[in-house]
Amino acid sequence: MDQSLHFTICVITAVLLLRDSSQAGEENDPEILAAPKCGFGADSRGAVEGLPTLTVTTILEDPYVMVRGAELEGYCMDLLGALAGMLRFQYRVKVVGDGQYGAVAAGGNWTGMIGEILRREADIAVAPLTVTSAREEVVSFTTPFLQTGIGILLRKDTTSQDMSFFHFLSPFSKETWTALLFAYLLTCFCLFLVARLSPCEWSEPKNEENHFTLLNSLWFGAGALALQGASPRPQALSVRVIAVVWWLFTLALLAAYIANFTALLSSGSEQLPIQTFEDLVKQRNLEFGTLEGSSTFYYFKNSKNPIHQMIYEYMEKRREHVLVKTYQEAVQRVMDSNYAFIGESISQDLAAARHCNLIRAPEVIGARGFGIATTQASPWTKPLSIAVLKLRESGDLDYLRNKWWESSCLRQSQDRWGPLEPPALGGLFLILGIGLALGVLAALAELSSSSRRAAAHAKKSCCSVFTEEICTRLRIKAPARQSQETSGKANA
Repeated sequence: MDQSLHFTICVITAVLLLRDSSQAGEENDPEILAAPKCGFGADSRGAVEGLPTLTVTTILEDPYVMVRGAELEGYCMDLLGALAGMLRFQYRVKVVGDGQYGAVAAGGNWTGMIGEILRREADIAVAPLTVTSAREEVVSFTTPFLQTGIGILLRKDTTSQDMSFFHFLSPFSKETWTALLFAYLLTCFCLFLVARLSPCEWSEPKNEENHFTLLNSLWFGAGALALQGASPRPQALSVRVIAVVWWLFTLALLAAYIANFTALLSSGSEQLPIQTFEDLVKQRNLEFGTLEGSSTFYYFKNSKNPIHQMIYEYMEKRREHVLVKTYQEAVQRVMDSNYAFIGESISQDLAAARHCNLIRAPEVIGARGFGIATTQASPWTKPLSIAVLKLRESGDLDYLRNKWWESSCLRQSQDRWGPLEPPALGGLFLILGIGLALGVLAALAELSSSSRRAAAHAKKSCCSVFTEEICTRLRIKAPARQSQETSGKANA
């Protein structure tokens, strides 16, 4: 009896020791970085009984999946937790063994996460995995949870152009410079006209010369543009109105010019010389490549577009030199050498947001999406697709996008910079026009008041005196009828 009891105790002790050893070995497995979890707020001290547990394969890529201590975090981990909460399942995450997304190897077998799904080493793949026709033939994909395309990632100083000789004109568009020249000439002409019409500015047109000649008016307007005072100084209210409005106009205009010119200099160049994939093929200063075995590489391989074929042939001939293994290697190579990386535009936007010396070219081709891969005929495909759609409709996917793509680089995007067009300064030109009109009306009012006093003193018609005064000031010959009337009165 004692021997049987002793044997039973030894067996139980051995079983417990073997169980602890198995659990410790599983925790130390380098591929399993996240313990089984339940994504809907269950007790974290243990798994919830009765819920299915899925093995999830993924790949380390910032910001989708990142290692923080002994845990995984990132966009895909948050998405996986939300899906688990909606569909009530537990999950066990493992990083793909070969570090590949999934492509057909030389022997016909699939590598990466697609291969693990096919070999039943994982139930689903939650990662930035592009949905392609070749992958769709062997596995099933859910509704895409992120939309993306193929873009070009560049370093700014490798794409900057030499500034032109007239680069200082770039802050304003050609139309704006034309409108500015017209405003300057119109203002100077109004200044010249009002100074001649106003009796407060030119009291004796027959005996003295007007200070505001056309040349002096042009000089006065140019002096305001240079923020310098210029003679002669206006005396009449009407002339001062035009002068003040022109000064306010030039101050606002110079502020806009300085601000836009500063933004132009800080952006590094007026325009990227590489705007499209055709520009990338034509240049000879930059090498370019993509991730080895990625869907981007096979997109160019299968494309019938001549430009895309040229890109594929270039990468195929220099495969060992231009193709990179990981996304992190690609970003580092762009920053360190004359290299342009062709890849997912959404990942390039993240790199440009976190590295201020990087920028993505405007053109994006091959619209595509990231989906969750499952085995064919898997019962989880449709529920996962519906859950992804619900997360999109509720705005949770947009929240995750903003959370993990938040920029740590405060800069003015070069894509948003551009020369100021006339509509941007429309209010400024409107105020100038109103000021000029008020100045002319004030001068006519001053001349009309002076003419009424002169007509009352000479006992003449106010209109005739007003017309005569205008003709005298503008050096215009008086009408013949008026001249005869004046000479007749003189003879009488």
